Amino acid sequence: MALTTPSMSPAVVVREFDLTGVAPNVETSLSAFVGAFKWGPVDVPTRIQNETRLAETFGIPDARHAVDYFSCNQFLRYSGNLIVSRQIPTGSAVDSDDLPYNSQGSFTDSDSRLLVKNEEHWESQETAITTNFVAKYPGDLGNSLKIQWFGVEDGDSESSSSHLNNFLNWNQNLLFDNVPGTSDWAKNQPGKNENDEIHLAIVDSDGLISGTKGTVLETYAFVSVAPGAKTVDGGDNYIKTVINNSSNYVWFKDWNGDVSKGSNWGTNPPSDGTGVNYADGFSWSNDSASVTMAGGKDHIALDTGDYMQAFDAYEDVEEIDIQILIAPGMNSAIDQITVVNDLAGIAGTTRKDCMVVASPNRAAVVNQNDPVTNTLNTTNRFSASSYLAVDNNYLRVYDKYNDNYIYIPAASTTAGIFALTDYNYGPWWSPAGERRGEYAGVTNLAYSPSKTERDELYKKGVNPIVQFPGRGTILFGDKTKLARPSAFDRINVRRLFLAIEKSIAEAARNFLFEFNDEFTRSEFVAIVEPLLREIQARRGIQDFFVQCDERNNTPEVIDRNELVASIFVKPARSINFITLNFIATRTGADFEEIIQSGIQF
Repeated sequence: MALTTPSMSPAVVVREFDLTGVAPNVETSLSAFVGAFKWGPVDVPTRIQNETRLAETFGIPDARHAVDYFSCNQFLRYSGNLIVSRQIPTGSAVDSDDLPYNSQGSFTDSDSRLLVKNEEHWESQETAITTNFVAKYPGDLGNSLKIQWFGVEDGDSESSSSHLNNFLNWNQNLLFDNVPGTSDWAKNQPGKNENDEIHLAIVDSDGLISGTKGTVLETYAFVSVAPGAKTVDGGDNYIKTVINNSSNYVWFKDWNGDVSKGSNWGTNPPSDGTGVNYADGFSWSNDSASVTMAGGKDHIALDTGDYMQAFDAYEDVEEIDIQILIAPGMNSAIDQITVVNDLAGIAGTTRKDCMVVASPNRAAVVNQNDPVTNTLNTTNRFSASSYLAVDNNYLRVYDKYNDNYIYIPAASTTAGIFALTDYNYGPWWSPAGERRGEYAGVTNLAYSPSKTERDELYKKGVNPIVQFPGRGTILFGDKTKLARPSAFDRINVRRLFLAIEKSIAEAARNFLFEFNDEFTRSEFVAIVEPLLREIQARRGIQDFFVQCDERNNTPEVIDRNELVASIFVKPARSINFITLNFIATRTGADFEEIIQSGIQF
């Protein structure tokens, strides 16, 4: 293109410039939880929208896993914006016999255990694995898995009466439309390629997954034992590809020379025309075989290092978007302090775009005679940060799977109240009080603090959760843990600034590598001001001013390749104290005269 004109000869040139930029809408309530579960991927942050998805992904809990499961479930009562990470013990002090190894085939040496955390972990060690099937995730739940398959045994043919009779006698035959034999794909390969099809069923033999013994969890019909096999419509049909892409329960490495397969299984049809008979070498009986998983072990309790390592996945602000970190409930005070302060560092120092919600340690409040003193002994050692909000309690909830009542940390439910407040009002509204701060699904509290106890907690930055007769269970405070007097010692102010900082920062990225001139600066102001006006109209801001001009973009600033914008905000403040003055007057008194007299009430 020419230096000053868009054409070297007379022409009509159409160009387009986009000046429609806006400050983007940003997520304000996406919350992160780390816990111990019976099933599911390890070290993989997973978006969970409801309890059905929670149970499908991480398993229905037994008594040992109920606290973390129902902590998630309590949040999901308010919002579907939850990211869950499963963690397992990682410390070097953990005895190897107690690690939550994956289940594996019973034909493998039981001492040669495998630990496969997730898909990436599986792929990194697949070549070293010698067994055919491995449970998809760690834990003893995988021991309930049984894999059954049906094909054509050596010396038989797909068209023989014995093959048909064997199929009719196979206990899973009703799940499949017809007997397996030779696929159309195999018939079109060079040479003799027969009997490549098998049916495969994954069964919950002990009922630990489904609740009913013998429940068939998954079926795979007419899959091929030949690599590269395709369906009639061109889709993958090789058993390894199909299972590893589709199964929720097992990984499949390959057929490995074990007697329960054909000698040519997993072999490509040769191009020289000699052919492969996939039935060669069968030594199973009646065309069927199976393997039951074994060797899986469940978790032990997670320690501080396990939680800190898991939450490290949330440190990179560019890798994962998160607005609330939910602290776990440790039993001891020192463990709770260690984990909460680590999370406060992630939120307030590393990311600076999210908050931590935490409760005291379990031993401080559950079945204790002096829970307020115990709570303050712990929470007084939490970081004095505006990025941290602390409640005082544990919630008694009903565990419907184990018919039991359990205590869970209130933090996840408090975070849920934050999320619901965002949805109904906005992050600049206080989440506390009878209009927005009610706890759902709670049968009782570890304790309900009195007015004197609430005063003691609140002045130390701990938000009381209280049961008021006839009015429910209420979050009765909206302080952050910031110790010094500041607008940021209120949750709504801190969350207001997190929201506008994130939105405006996202908008500012579009100005990188532009010129720092009057046009660019005016465009930036024109993008930011509508966002702030909208929040002001929704009562989040009293007033604001955006300065991005030659006064704060001096020649020196421009020469450093910088752009400076100053955004002044007067945040709305929540009411924490109400004074009601009732004044008795004489019958003939004039109220306006009394008010104008200057008398102070």
